[in-house]
Amino acid sequence: MPIMVKLDDVLYARRMTLTQLSERIGITLANLSILKTGKARAVRFSTLEAICEALECGPGDLLEFELAREPTKRQRKQPAATRKPTLRTTAKKGITHARHSESFHT
Repeated sequence: MPIMVKLDDVLYARRMTLTQLSERIGITLANLSILKTGKARAVRFSTLEAICEALECGPGDLLEFELAREPTKRQRKQPAATRKPTLRTTAKKGITHARHSESFHT
């Protein structure tokens, strides 16, 4: 993910817990946790503004852009036979099958 959320670092520097921040800005702990772990797909400006105001920081203190890294030669050249198979369950029969990601679906 090229945009990294540094909420945990800012909270640590301010000696504040996620629960305390949640209570101050009126956003649920679950939503702040999603943001903190980097699993959020979007952030409203009003939410970002409330967090910045409570933590006395700017958006640049909370968000960081990181360039995507190129895969290593080893990662690019890994043959299909050495990849880990995935498991899937047939809905009708409840049977689990191991298959490689290149296999077709039934």
